[in-house]
Amino acid sequence: MQLNRNGCGSRVWTMVLALMAGALLLAGCDSGKGAQQAMPAPVPEVATVTIAPQQVELTVELPGRTSAYRISEIRPQVNGIIQKRLFEEGAEVKAGDLLYQIDPAPFQVAHDSARASLGKAEANLSSIRARAERYKELLVDKAVSRQDYEDAAAVVGQVVAEIEYWKTAVEAARINVGYTRVTAPISGRIGRSSVTDGALVTAYQPTALATIQQMDPIYVDVTQSSAELLRLKRNLETGRLSADGENGKKVRILLEDGTPYPLEGMLQFRDITVDPATGSFTLRIVVPNPEDLLLPGMFVRAVIQEGIAEHAILIPQQGVSRTPKGDPVALVVDGTGTAQQRMLTLNRAIGDQWLVSSGLSAGDQVIVEGMLNVRPGAVVKAVAFNSPPAGPEAANANRPTAESK
Repeated sequence: MQLNRNGCGSRVWTMVLALMAGALLLAGCDSGKGAQQAMPAPVPEVATVTIAPQQVELTVELPGRTSAYRISEIRPQVNGIIQKRLFEEGAEVKAGDLLYQIDPAPFQVAHDSARASLGKAEANLSSIRARAERYKELLVDKAVSRQDYEDAAAVVGQVVAEIEYWKTAVEAARINVGYTRVTAPISGRIGRSSVTDGALVTAYQPTALATIQQMDPIYVDVTQSSAELLRLKRNLETGRLSADGENGKKVRILLEDGTPYPLEGMLQFRDITVDPATGSFTLRIVVPNPEDLLLPGMFVRAVIQEGIAEHAILIPQQGVSRTPKGDPVALVVDGTGTAQQRMLTLNRAIGDQWLVSSGLSAGDQVIVEGMLNVRPGAVVKAVAFNSPPAGPEAANANRPTAESK
């Protein structure tokens, strides 16, 4: 009986000790949860930029094509046979250079014949005029009739008119002889010839013998929407943009492969007619082309200055997000260190920044890094944002500094 009591007591004590150990373990877990709940959550750190209005040159990039400054299509002005072509295709020619020689023989004969007829008429004039003078004197003595005198005077007038006719014929023949020398009316580069030696050509034929194009300077014709022109005029009238005077006429050119052309062009004029099919009009730019790098018909892009925005607000593009509807928004840290959402109106992208029309003002701190960890109304710690360097250190860029708000 004693053994039974001792065995039962042992079991009781074992159960008591197990219950006490479990209670202590539960108490320890509860105290750990309380300690964890008592610790405050860390404040998220965000990188911000402070808005500072600045002067910005606003430009627009427009597509266009080049065209020759002057074009001359060479056509003959008389009929004849080409004796010789006197230029090299694709070469530079000067105004007045001889390009083609048309056989001048028939035109020289016509010129000589006209000169001979002129000389004959001039030789007859003196004797006929002297006869008319004698008839005038004899008419006083009534030795001749008035009819005879009037006939003699009329012959004088006819000979004078004949002389003028042959003078004109001589000049026309001289001009035709000159037209047998086909010369360059302008300086420039001449293209291929459509005829060879011995070809028959006709005056003012539809097919040009060759074409000369002056390419220095050269025109760049670009098109712009009429709606963009109206918007630009409104911005200038309201003072949102200011004109830059003579600098506003300077134009930068980008080549087909995107590389910049080394020389600046000058805006010459805007067309006064809008194409009803496209709703656009043409702007003509004059560009220096001393090396003939630009050829007629090339596709280029022109960067034209619209004006100067005196108080432009620019923010990095990574600081702008979109709502489900596509509206641009930004998170701004207010004076209490709380993130607030702002609806924005964007004008255009300038490099890696957005030009903001409305929604931000000077002094606002816009979050550009850490936005994924922040919701509107949350308290944040703002540090200054470092823009990435241009060199090889770009891999370590965009790290916030320790400077706090």
